[in-house]
Amino acid sequence: MPPPPRPLRAIRTWGAAFAPVCAMAAASAQEPATPAPAPAAAPAPAPATAPARPPANAPAPANAPAPAKLDRVEITGGRADDVQERRQSTAAKIVIGREEIERFGDSTLGDVLKRLPGVTIQGRPGRGGQIRMRGLGNGYTQILLDGERVPPGFSIDAIDPEQIERIEIYRAPTAETGARAIAGTINIVTRNGYTKHVNDLKVGAALENGRLQPGISWTRNDTAGRWIYNASVSAFRTNRASDTQVSTVDERLSDGTVLLAQREDGTVREQRNGLHATGRLQWRGDEPGHLVTITPLFLWSAGPSHRTGVVTQTVPPVPASGCLSSGIGAPVDECQADHSTTDGHGDYRLMRLNGQWNRRLNEAVRSELRLGGSDGHWQGHSLRLETTNGVPSRTLQDDTDNHDRSVTAGAKLIALLAGEHSVVSGLELETNRRNDTHTTLQDGAPLLVEFGDDVSARSNRYAVYAQDEWSVGEHWALQAGLRWEGIETRGSREVGDGEVANRSSVWSPLLHAVWKPDAKGRDQVRMSLTRSYRSPPLGNLIARPSINVRHPVPGPNTPTQPDRAGNPDLKPELATGLDLAIERYLPGSGILSANVFYRRIRDFMRSVVSLETVSWAAVPRWVSRPQNVGDATTAGIELEAKFRASDLWPEAPRLDVRANASAFRSRVKSVPGPDNRIDQQPDYTANLGGDYRFRGVPLTLGGNANWTPGYVTRISDQQTAIQGRKAVLDVYGLWTFSPASQLRVTASNVVPRDYITGSTFDEAGVRETATTLAPTSINLQIRLELKL
Repeated sequence: MPPPPRPLRAIRTWGAAFAPVCAMAAASAQEPATPAPAPAAAPAPAPATAPARPPANAPAPANAPAPAKLDRVEITGGRADDVQERRQSTAAKIVIGREEIERFGDSTLGDVLKRLPGVTIQGRPGRGGQIRMRGLGNGYTQILLDGERVPPGFSIDAIDPEQIERIEIYRAPTAETGARAIAGTINIVTRNGYTKHVNDLKVGAALENGRLQPGISWTRNDTAGRWIYNASVSAFRTNRASDTQVSTVDERLSDGTVLLAQREDGTVREQRNGLHATGRLQWRGDEPGHLVTITPLFLWSAGPSHRTGVVTQTVPPVPASGCLSSGIGAPVDECQADHSTTDGHGDYRLMRLNGQWNRRLNEAVRSELRLGGSDGHWQGHSLRLETTNGVPSRTLQDDTDNHDRSVTAGAKLIALLAGEHSVVSGLELETNRRNDTHTTLQDGAPLLVEFGDDVSARSNRYAVYAQDEWSVGEHWALQAGLRWEGIETRGSREVGDGEVANRSSVWSPLLHAVWKPDAKGRDQVRMSLTRSYRSPPLGNLIARPSINVRHPVPGPNTPTQPDRAGNPDLKPELATGLDLAIERYLPGSGILSANVFYRRIRDFMRSVVSLETVSWAAVPRWVSRPQNVGDATTAGIELEAKFRASDLWPEAPRLDVRANASAFRSRVKSVPGPDNRIDQQPDYTANLGGDYRFRGVPLTLGGNANWTPGYVTRISDQQTAIQGRKAVLDVYGLWTFSPASQLRVTASNVVPRDYITGSTFDEAGVRETATTLAPTSINLQIRLELKL
């Protein structure tokens, strides 16, 4: 039996003209091929000029032996399935296809990702939130959209899961995908253009807290001559009710005496209408591998919100004047609102257009040119009315207009050298600019006039890289890369202080290896040694503060209710990483894997609260500002199991099992322990899920349980952050009427639990504790899926 072809990974990088070869090679690599029937006699060596082949429909000679009966094999230009693609990749990669994306009918991409090993989602269930790989916070995970960095201000939950073809998760950076990925990279691939005819319509609605949220999506894919086009459009309406309860307690550390006990009960009613549209237009030239692709993207959502808040105080008792204490050490006669209403309206729009030109230069070399631009715009308006003891006491009007623009360009050359080396080299250019127009009026008078109404930050990024991937015998595959990135950022200070410029550059050597103890076996070991970095977000470079609405200026505020401001002097973080994984691929599409990782981070960034003498208040104010606080380390282990029970035990029920668990440890060296972990990194997280397909009935039932324990993070000697445990149970049922129609019913957050966060701050012998309790609700969804 011949061994699998050696240059598989190199062949995979070739263009569309070689897609059938790639598909067959991939299948050969996963399982030993069935040998073809041997000819009656060994053929003679071919002459220098081979004779012409007879026509395919020519009759066989009369004395020719009867051909062996072969099963029908359909060859297409599609990619390998999710597990095959993961297995063949030299860099550690997880691939999530359409089946897994649409299994639960999730309304946000975060709900899809939360079930993957090592991924956690910040925020209450069902409301989206920041994506955290390996428990690392915002900015550590690189988000790509069709291989390009997402535009500034883009949220991963801003795109509807119906717009997504697949999701690729890289656990370690590569020279080609980029090194701004200390935790890893998530590449979101929108619906592809392919020759298959698709015309899908999905209509559904969700019900939460008695509020209906309808939605509809349509996907069309077809060909017209040399053109392949894909369009996917989703429209939705959200109607949500969110309640919160914020408790603030001041306690004297020496004897436990309670000095202050306040509680604010808040309700938010929010409505939003949204439209998401993606497309892909491809033109195929006469020459193989000649392809032009245009991918537009449009996201829009807008709607009003209404918030009410009621503050009650039990310690010290509220005097007849109705004035409340406004913080640690503040006298009771400092007036604070006991009732507030806030009406607002927000409008978000993102437009992006990318173009790509692929061309094969010769049999072994092809080129790729990319050019793209995006324009993101957020407008918000809010008016807060406060009353104290029934008498109007303050108005606060806030108008925000954020504008993000970016332009990207890149060139890439892919070459197959010496038959086994797939070499990729390229350069990238990117420029981003953020304009922040912000006006705040308190009782009709402007605040923050010293910053002006318009502040900005901008960045330019340059990158060059080279990467080589090759097979070393039957047991080893290697990928070595080197990437250089230079970043220049400029952020504004107060009016008259000019701009602060930050320049940095990073060399990132990257090495990945795969070892197969048995070239024909199912086991393999992965190793990665990488250098990556995290650059400050543009928003963190803008020094303009955001005033805490509960504690107006020019008076004081509290450390657990601080103002927020950026820091133009931030430096990027640098990380050295090591990854080691063991994988076993089971029959069918199953896998067992264990992955350990380690990261050493330099110039770690975090937001620290401190008392500052500020220009926007007559007294010192507590301000939360990002800072470089020193070095940090993090390590962990990620376990994963996914298999079909019947593939392992023939008599087992038709049950698909998915399970994973991850444990993390981290330490910020400049902060004393215990709990001196990296921000918002839990000790562990776990998922257990499965799907059962009934026999004789077109019904599939499934569910998933997600668990993340509560934990405490020590930010500094004085400050800690508290995160409550998070447990989410999702279930679904799928009834298939016919190959063209099916009904999906989903219940998310089946056992609602309060989502709890908090913080503590020690100052002058007094500890202030603020706890936010946010009730959650079950979300019911029903969706009819039609293939027209």
